[in-house]
Amino acid sequence: MSCGSSGWLVPSTQRSKAILKTAIPASAVRLAAGSPTPRWRSAPASAVADEGVPLRAIAEVIGGHLNLPVAAIAPEDVAGHFTWLASFLGIDAPASSALTRELLGWQPVHPGIIDDLDKGHYFHG
Repeated sequence: MSCGSSGWLVPSTQRSKAILKTAIPASAVRLAAGSPTPRWRSAPASAVADEGVPLRAIAEVIGGHLNLPVAAIAPEDVAGHFTWLASFLGIDAPASSALTRELLGWQPVHPGIIDDLDKGHYFHG
């Protein structure tokens, strides 16, 4: 993926669930320890604070921190630019934590993905 730019797919309709690794453990423990209710079984639950971050916004933050140009990547160039990640990035994957919040009383306490990326600690060294 060293293509010299931080990119997003055209058309830019794809969104990310943006699950931060720090948000997963407590929610996973609650899920495993809790007793599922019928509603729990019928609807998806998710531990996300951001419910649909545009991939373009993520590419812009990454490009800014790495001093890379940010570019739209045409469909025919996606596999060459993103290699193995291309198949995942082509999926519009918004998520909602409404059910998780309701059933488990979970509330996000960590920053969203854009704020977290913007702090810059992923780009050192």
